[in-house]
Amino acid sequence: MTVALGRFENSFARLPSDFHARLQPTPVAAPKLLAFNRPLAQSLGLQVDALDDVQLAAIFSGNEVPHGADPLAAAYAGHQFGSFVPQLGDGRALLLGEVRALNGALYDIHLKGAGPTPFSRRGDGRAALGPVLREYLVSEAMHALGVPTTRALAAVATGERVYRDTILPGAVLTRVASSHIRVGSFEYHAARRDDAALKTLVDFVIARHDPEAARATHPALALLDGVVHRQASLIATWMGLGFVHGVMNTDNMALSGETIDYGPCAFMDHYDPATVFSSIDQWGRYAYEKQPAIAQWNLARLAEALLSLIDADEDRAVQRASEAISKFAMLYRAAYRDVMRAKLGLVRDEEGDDAILDGFLDILARNKADFTLACRRLAEVQEGEDAPLLSVIGEDSGALAWIERYKARMMCESQSPLVRASLLRQVNPIYIPRNHHVESVLQTAIEQSDLAPFERLFTVLQKPYDERPDDSDYAISPASRGTPYRTFCGT
Repeated sequence: MTVALGRFENSFARLPSDFHARLQPTPVAAPKLLAFNRPLAQSLGLQVDALDDVQLAAIFSGNEVPHGADPLAAAYAGHQFGSFVPQLGDGRALLLGEVRALNGALYDIHLKGAGPTPFSRRGDGRAALGPVLREYLVSEAMHALGVPTTRALAAVATGERVYRDTILPGAVLTRVASSHIRVGSFEYHAARRDDAALKTLVDFVIARHDPEAARATHPALALLDGVVHRQASLIATWMGLGFVHGVMNTDNMALSGETIDYGPCAFMDHYDPATVFSSIDQWGRYAYEKQPAIAQWNLARLAEALLSLIDADEDRAVQRASEAISKFAMLYRAAYRDVMRAKLGLVRDEEGDDAILDGFLDILARNKADFTLACRRLAEVQEGEDAPLLSVIGEDSGALAWIERYKARMMCESQSPLVRASLLRQVNPIYIPRNHHVESVLQTAIEQSDLAPFERLFTVLQKPYDERPDDSDYAISPASRGTPYRTFCGT
């Protein structure tokens, strides 16, 4: 059965058959709408106003396919924890198609948990309720924080069970992205030495994300350069928020520069550069402080996949690709410095600013201070109140000395203290998806079928920079700094 939802197309489906497998979603027993992002739907131009929850649940569970959609599972490979897997692909997800939003851009509509595909590798193709609600909550929080990200459109309970370590309720997530092309998409065809397929994919991504690259002397190199720039900016934004992706495999790096695949992700509470949340990351490969280096490593794998298209001469191709990848470190450092300078309110570029920045982070690390609250409380310092910041970072001699240096440095700025305080509150959130709150609302949803706490937290996270007395509990860091918080992939 099909229903008119909007003007769907699927340009990826027009690529040759070795790029994907066409198939329909596997119907679910009793779909029930849990969450629906109506503002996002409206911005996409989807015709949902006349649809009730039952109809929306049928569509976004995969039981009804929108008119014009052409569902498919995409093929890709990937380096997972450094080891290459030549075939991964959408093992439980289907790209329904694309819609052209009100802003004129194309966006993918993607079902996650839609049933088994040829890439499922003996998996059931389903998703559990907890990971679906986690991605819905965290991806929309990231969007509200200003981070490039996939978006969550709908979460639907399936009325079925999925079997992991325990028996869990099932669900389907509908997510939206400017595309789902990954580094692993190129690795898939490069591993098969299929230059024609690589060229087709390069042309597809250039048309979607880097149209100016089509006019470059070396389009594949220009595409690589664009991806390097986008990833440098993205990772700097992550770092400025204390976000840890948790599983930065090459199949989880999107060429669009959007954050994708919210599995074992989390936000730091107490500042520690070595923070690891993923239960499967036993060696800390994807720790907070290693994210920039891993991003560059992933980009190097993309460059390797593109070598044959960068230049027919292998030596020249390697040289040009290496030069493009080497730019990442410089671009990242500049982007990260800009992010952190804004978080501290440093507008003028003064000698000694880097020492101010480094000193602040050293104090946070030494005293295990809350990263988000420490940055937020810098606003009160502008207003002559040191106590709120000291209550977060500690009142030792190092912290007191740093505050005096910081206040002296801020005297170089031209804005008034009140303006500086206002600017700081616009770049330093008070509310993030704190792990203890996320786990609490997910547990209540799973064990009690009660979504009220989830909905309340979701509402709070939609305005992360606006401090509200009634929501003060959501800003508090967890009392315990002992047992490390752990997240799980959910697959």
